[in-house]
Amino acid sequence: MPNCNLLERLLGNYAPASRATPFLILATVSQVSNISKDIVPLSHLIPRVDPISACGYITNQPVINMSNTHSLTLEHPGIHKRERRKEARPQELLDAALTLFVEKGFAATRVEEVTTRAGVSKGTLFLYFNSKEDLFKAVIRSNLSDHFPVWNQEFTDFTGNTAEMVHYAMQSWWERIGNTTASGITKLVTSEASNFPDVVQFYETEVMRPGHELFKKILQRGIDKGEFRAFDTDSAVYSLVSVIVFLSMWKHSLSPSCATSIFQPEIFLHNHVDALMHGWMRT
Repeated sequence: MPNCNLLERLLGNYAPASRATPFLILATVSQVSNISKDIVPLSHLIPRVDPISACGYITNQPVINMSNTHSLTLEHPGIHKRERRKEARPQELLDAALTLFVEKGFAATRVEEVTTRAGVSKGTLFLYFNSKEDLFKAVIRSNLSDHFPVWNQEFTDFTGNTAEMVHYAMQSWWERIGNTTASGITKLVTSEASNFPDVVQFYETEVMRPGHELFKKILQRGIDKGEFRAFDTDSAVYSLVSVIVFLSMWKHSLSPSCATSIFQPEIFLHNHVDALMHGWMRT
């Protein structure tokens, strides 16, 4: 229990009755006895309080008086930021994995490198993906497979002729995939196919078959409209697919080492489609 008489002698007449402001003094009796008589009056330094009231506020417990409202105001932005960060983590992992897989290859990329690039712990990756192969499959789906529903709708709504549609299909692939890091997936799957058959099977199901069906549907449209002569669309599709494979290989193998090359992919695409049109169109 604090020495209230000692406190009263210390404060004297400098603290007339007031219960408005709590007063806290942390001092021992020995410290008080050494205070000089010439000390500056406390009224110049501290709020005036009733010494009797002050005794009720002196305690050996920590005094922290923060309003709940202020505390929540400080915490909420951080909470929301963490929530947004958590929601972004799967995409951050996919972006990091895509970059590393294309740069180093699937086999050579370690999980620790992906998590470091994404700025998360190794354990975080396995909250979203069961294995490195599952991560690679998710990379394929998010960067390639997810384009097909959009493309199918675009070609359903397309109002131009079929030759224009083929040109648009190839140009759209180049802009959305071919001229991006994502086209490295095709090169990656091709080069490592024999070592990871499960991934290749996934790629065939998610990318090759939908792509084949989409191109086949476009070519059949030209035949049905009388714009193209009749031909085997299943085989003709590979005249377009082969260009995609070639450009994927060129961008991620030859292009980085051929800075002075005069090869221009978009002009090549346009000329190639023109050449096919002359073979497919009715004369």
